[in-house]
Amino acid sequence: MNKIKTIIRKEWAEVFKNRMVIFTVAFLPLLMTAIPLVIIFSTGAITSDASTLTNLDAEMPTELTDAMCPEGLNGADCFQVFLVSQFMMMFMIIPVAIPVTIAAYSIVGEKTTRSLEPLLATPITTIELLIGKCLSAAIPAVLATYAAFGLFALGSWILVSDKILLTALLDARWLIAIFIVGPLLAVMAVTFALMVSSRVSDPRVAEQVSMVIIVPVLAGFFGQMAGLFVLNKTVISWVAVVMLALDAGLIYLATNVFQREQILTRWK
Repeated sequence: MNKIKTIIRKEWAEVFKNRMVIFTVAFLPLLMTAIPLVIIFSTGAITSDASTLTNLDAEMPTELTDAMCPEGLNGADCFQVFLVSQFMMMFMIIPVAIPVTIAAYSIVGEKTTRSLEPLLATPITTIELLIGKCLSAAIPAVLATYAAFGLFALGSWILVSDKILLTALLDARWLIAIFIVGPLLAVMAVTFALMVSSRVSDPRVAEQVSMVIIVPVLAGFFGQMAGLFVLNKTVISWVAVVMLALDAGLIYLATNVFQREQILTRWK
């Protein structure tokens, strides 16, 4: 455990010297928090318009109201819940984009600075090395995601006076997505980036290839916007189960792909 802690401290000391990394860790969560709060604020006036309220009650699809809206919410409230829920997938970009920028540089960057050889020569095992590098990239991303959700929850509590609506906005779907799926996505992104970083010889190539991992999250966002599926509690729970299995497979694969002797001899 002490070896893993040493790796984490070493990674953080190097990574957070880069102002661009600090900017990414801070700016992206703030942006993803601001967008749904602006939507809540701007659509709040809908509930006070009687004619609009009547139209929305008639136009909201039954499958959406059943999936997202508890009893006691009118069409305008359901419309707010629906709009804000579209950005749940945008919150999922945070635990993917942030660690990728850190982990993609982790192996190949040390090789270019000639600090990888001394590290691999120490009595640290491959799994300890990968766990340390994985946690050093995933922890800031997960904490940033939790902080962003905390700000979103606080902003929603300030802007929304209807407690039933507030409960619908911050229901179990959000809690599963943020506190379970988010960390699993971070592990997936980091593991994939570490595999890429261990197989290429250029840090820029490593970062560009690693960013491909964001594509499934974007596909989910646009699929939801297009109405291909509704992110209800059941769907989010199944996503968590699939992510858990996928992470286990990627960790096993990363451990086998990372051949320390071959890395040193191939890059000499």
